[in-house]
Amino acid sequence: MAFKKAKIIACKPLAFYRVWIRFDDRLEGEVDLSDLVGKGVFEAWNSIEFFNQVRIDPKSDTLAWGEDIDLDPYVLRDKLTAKKQKDND
Repeated sequence: MAFKKAKIIACKPLAFYRVWIRFDDRLEGEVDLSDLVGKGVFEAWNSIEFFNQVRIDPKSDTLAWGEDIDLDPYVLRDKLTAKKQKDND
């Protein structure tokens, strides 16, 4: 079984600490990150302007903010997949 890297190729910040993301295999959708706001390094997100500076880190192919915050692309993929399954139930 071949290992498939989770690679984010597009992102856009949305209201209420959500982010729209697209993976290279065309899986796309919104991920709610509001549960992280204010916790540890995510205290920086108390500034919505900082949260809205989300970008794709070219080394890790995942979401990043500044130099200190990035999110595991596999966790994001799992959140997105779980949301899509829930929406389809």
